[in-house]
Amino acid sequence: MLEEVPVQMSVVLGSSQLPIRQVLKMGRGALIQLDCGYDDPTEIYVNDKLIARGKIQVSGDRMSIEVTDVIRRGR
Repeated sequence: MLEEVPVQMSVVLGSSQLPIRQVLKMGRGALIQLDCGYDDPTEIYVNDKLIARGKIQVSGDRMSIEVTDVIRRGR
C-alpha cells in the first residue's frame, strides 16, 4: 500500500547566496562556491524535512550517498 505514495527527496551538498545580477550573468560552465567543505556532511530531505545526513561517494562516473546519521524526531 505504501509503495505507491509519492515523496520528494532532495540531497543538499551546500548552499550559497548570490545577487540576482550575478545569477543572470552566469553561463554554461559557471562555478558556484558553496558554504561547505569536502568532508562536511550532506543533508537528505524528504518532503522538505531533514531526515538524515551522509557522505557523498564517487565510484567512476556514479555518485551515491552513504547515510551516516538518521535524524530522530520526538513523538
